[in-house]
Amino acid sequence: MGTLDGKTAVVTGGSSGIGLAAAKRMAAEGAQVFLTGRRAAELDEAVAAIGSEATGVVGDIAVPADLDRLYDAVRSRGRGLDVLFANAGGAWLAPLEKATVEQFDLTFGTNVRGTWLTVQKAVPLLNEHASIVLNSSIRAADGWEDFGLYSASKAAVRSLARTWANELKGRGIRVNSISPGAIDTPAQDEAVGPERAAVFKAALAEGVPIGRLGRPEEVAAAVLFLVSSEGSFVYGVNLDVDGGEHQF
Repeated sequence: MGTLDGKTAVVTGGSSGIGLAAAKRMAAEGAQVFLTGRRAAELDEAVAAIGSEATGVVGDIAVPADLDRLYDAVRSRGRGLDVLFANAGGAWLAPLEKATVEQFDLTFGTNVRGTWLTVQKAVPLLNEHASIVLNSSIRAADGWEDFGLYSASKAAVRSLARTWANELKGRGIRVNSISPGAIDTPAQDEAVGPERAAVFKAALAEGVPIGRLGRPEEVAAAVLFLVSSEGSFVYGVNLDVDGGEHQF
């Protein structure tokens, strides 16, 4: 038996990277997983890779109507919602003097407003003792150049997890967050551009005590712990998954 047998799960940003790895792991543990992604072709590939345990719903977490379609699909299954991994997010990097209003709106509109909407709209569907994990970042706690908007948005996500853990505890719903470090995902290529990605990733790896970038599957394992009964006594925490980057 899997640790999520019979459960219904939602993973936003499930087309690639950490989201896809988490969705695969949850499906392997017995959950029926609903995935979101903005690009239909990539989402279809992700669903095909997982199999019959996955359902894809194309959409953007910053668009309320898209989230309504997602949760309508979950509602139609008739079993409520047991697991929510609010993973979707984006990074638009620029230093203070060059950042634009558009970048600000994109960053906070996706990472903060989108995460807030994702969880708020899920609340009516959540079963007793459901589990929510928000995807923050270790960048929320440092001051890396060019990461100002991204870091601030992820600090807000961490703050929301703390508040929601208190607000939902009366229903036994656990809310936690994870803070991945330098993880080898397609998101890094998108953030800095494919021509800079190799150099950027090499520089990131130099700052990781374990000596390499993390794998999406390693973050997925941490998410699975938090959403399963193995993490039943864990409320409101932020779990760094960073190869020791914040320990030195």
